[in-house]
Amino acid sequence: MTKKLMTAILLTAGLALSQGAAAALPAVVGDQSMPTLAPLVKQVSPAVVSIATRGTVNAPPNPLMDDPVFRRFFGVPPQQQQQRRREVRSAGSGVIVDAKNGYVLTNHHVIENADEIEVILEDNRNLKATVVGSDDGTDIAVLKLKDPGRLTQIALGNSDQVQVGDFVVAIGNPFGLQHTVTSGIVSALGRSGISPDGYEDFIQTDASINPGNSGGALINLRGELIGINSAIFSNSGGNIGIGFAIPVNIAKSIMAQILQHGKVRRGLLGVSISDFSADTAKAYGVEAHEGALVQEVAQGSAAEKAGVQVGDVIVAVDGEPVRSASSLRATIGVKRSGDKVQLDLIREGKKRSVTAQLDEREAADKVAATDIHPGLAGAELANYTGEGGGFNGPAVQVVAVEPDSPAGARGLRQNDLIIAVNRVRVRSVKELQAAASQQTLLILSVRRGSRDLLLQVR
Repeated sequence: MTKKLMTAILLTAGLALSQGAAAALPAVVGDQSMPTLAPLVKQVSPAVVSIATRGTVNAPPNPLMDDPVFRRFFGVPPQQQQQRRREVRSAGSGVIVDAKNGYVLTNHHVIENADEIEVILEDNRNLKATVVGSDDGTDIAVLKLKDPGRLTQIALGNSDQVQVGDFVVAIGNPFGLQHTVTSGIVSALGRSGISPDGYEDFIQTDASINPGNSGGALINLRGELIGINSAIFSNSGGNIGIGFAIPVNIAKSIMAQILQHGKVRRGLLGVSISDFSADTAKAYGVEAHEGALVQEVAQGSAAEKAGVQVGDVIVAVDGEPVRSASSLRATIGVKRSGDKVQLDLIREGKKRSVTAQLDEREAADKVAATDIHPGLAGAELANYTGEGGGFNGPAVQVVAVEPDSPAGARGLRQNDLIIAVNRVRVRSVKELQAAASQQTLLILSVRRGSRDLLLQVR
């Protein structure tokens, strides 16, 4: 890049800043104007906070206590293997989005397992905070400050208008260094696959994001919040120029649901899907080269009521293109139950549009399996949505398995997906319970990673 081109870019950035942010004119060195982000940072920084948490988690069990030879040698009965607890502390960032009510947006993983939350403002005030609600799927949490006094909130932008190449600024508290400011550009949009179980549509940026930045602000040159910094891609744990932020439009939607209902009432379309690639398009004889191929339509679901059929290719939702199965999963996953969505699809080479009213996704709370079948005792089960995840269909996920439990002895492992019981397809814990009712022997069809296997449970 030539020196003249670099100067032009910097001057353009300075002009946009002075016009959009209503900031002061840049400083002058000699007879030359020098661009600066200082007025923008001064305007926004009071709305970015540091978050410190304290809590307790289950400590990993002593591996020697899992060894039956060790246990027999020392005469340790099974019931004496108790779960240990340990204290954990973490630090992150947050953004004040409602000064009147003291609401702060941050990441779910910042406050997960927190018993105490302390928020430190730019003026060094320390305030206690409580969790209004939190959503693991989108990694968004809403906090409420106690006795906040005077606060400064940030203006919310429109992340749908963000473009690759836009200048952005990240503000947060990496490694506990409060109010650190970095800048860069938007490197890419619509990134997914960072967390297979999440609802992802990340903004990628090369603005430096490090541990402790989580929950902080990604802003444009108008001083508007366009994203909540959430994750980095790194082999070392430090910044390598690939950071990810949750689009503010997703954060606003999740926050609105939390404030209204206390939780996220996530919409459900009711389809099993896979990516629709160029090779698949050639085999189908259609022009679309991206989208989500419908492999299964759940009985009585919103998709079935709307007329969606197996073999349809969903290419857009409410006019927004669907790039892949994960793209559709993320788009539907951040909409509310009861919302009506227009699905553009291709069926037998012809374009069609249908309208579906989303169902409410059943809560995926962990469920003890003892009441389902004695052979499953010791396992914790939860509903698995499966739209674009490791298995393209709803199923039952084994969340945890206790050591020396009947479930563990019969071969169940953490993160196994139970697909069918005695050749009966199961899509939820309730369906598993119904299929296992009054059955002595359960033959479980299980997906483990990329492998399928059968387990017998008596």
